[in-house]
Formats: sequence, C-alpha cells, structure tokens
Amino acid sequence: MTAIKTLFSNYPLVSAGIGWCLAQILKIFTNLFQTKSLDIKMLISSGGMPSSHSATVAALTVACALQHGLMSTEFGIAFVLAAVVMRDAAGVRWETGEQAKLINKMMNEIFSGKPEEINSGLKELVGHTPFQVLVGAILGILIAFAMWPVYF
Repeated sequence: MTAIKTLFSNYPLVSAGIGWCLAQILKIFTNLFQTKSLDIKMLISSGGMPSSHSATVAALTVACALQHGLMSTEFGIAFVLAAVVMRDAAGVRWETGEQAKLINKMMNEIFSGKPEEINSGLKELVGHTPFQVLVGAILGILIAFAMWPVYF
C-alpha cells in the first residue's frame, strides 16, 4: 500500500496520467461531435482529437519544470521526450495513417468483387494533425498547472 501511496504523491507522474486519461475521454466526445455516433473504442485509440500522447508529455514536462525548475535534469529529460513524442505523433505516425488509407483503397480496388480476399484493412487513425498535437499539449499544460495547488 505504501508503494501505491508513493506513486500517487508523485506530482509529475499523476499530472501525466491525468493528462492521458482526460485526453482519451475527450476523444470520445470529439469523435461523437464529428461522426454523430458514439464510439467507446476511442477511449483506447491512438489517434484523434486531442493527442493523448501530447497531453501526457506536456503535463509531465510542465510538472517537472514547476517542481524541479527549468535548470533541472528532470525538466531537461521531460522536455526532450515531449519534443520527440509530439514530433513523432504529427510526423511519422500521421504519415503512417495516410499510407494505410492509400493501401486500403488500393486493396479494395484490386480485390473488388472478391470480398473473401479483402482483410479488415490497415488501421488508418494512428497519428495526429499538428492542431491535434497542439490541443493535446495545451490540455497537458493546463492539467499540470491545475494540479500544482493540490501538491504544493
């Protein structure tokens, strides 16, 4: 029980966890707004609005800055991690999704009329637009600031 209490007293870790959870929950509602259908699977999806990856690392980075200072090793590590994760979310992973769309379209054209040959297709929603990354980062920043008075 002491280990669990210790984990929940870790301000950067809790901020990051809340950032991820809240972003994942918000994805359900943004998807509902866009598609007019409720998709609970968005709770565990890896794409969409806002970027939970960005919310997580932004919350972690700001919490480390507030707790340890901008000159700390903790902040430096978190900042570099955040930069890599957010760049990857809007870059490589976004392009992967775009390629999956094209491959799925090609497969449907090649195998039209032969539905037994078509598999379920590649997952297309794996990355984020720069705007989704930005919104996730803003969400994470706000969470870290909102959690600060709870811990200090």
